[in-house]
Amino acid sequence: MKYPVALMPTDEGYSVYCPGLPGCWSQGTTEEEALANIQDAIREYLDVAKQLAGQQNLREVEILA
Repeated sequence: MKYPVALMPTDEGYSVYCPGLPGCWSQGTTEEEALANIQDAIREYLDVAKQLAGQQNLREVEILA
């Protein structure tokens, strides 16, 4: 999957968030570190979302751009 992210320079390095996943933010001292950290944050966000959904009738769809 691919998710768009917004990367912004800060005084401490970089802040990054995923607009499509409310509250999914991360940071890093370099662009590379921030992007790696947001990948982890997105994975964790999606894992928690699946857990919260429980055994509901979940389906996954692939979106091709």
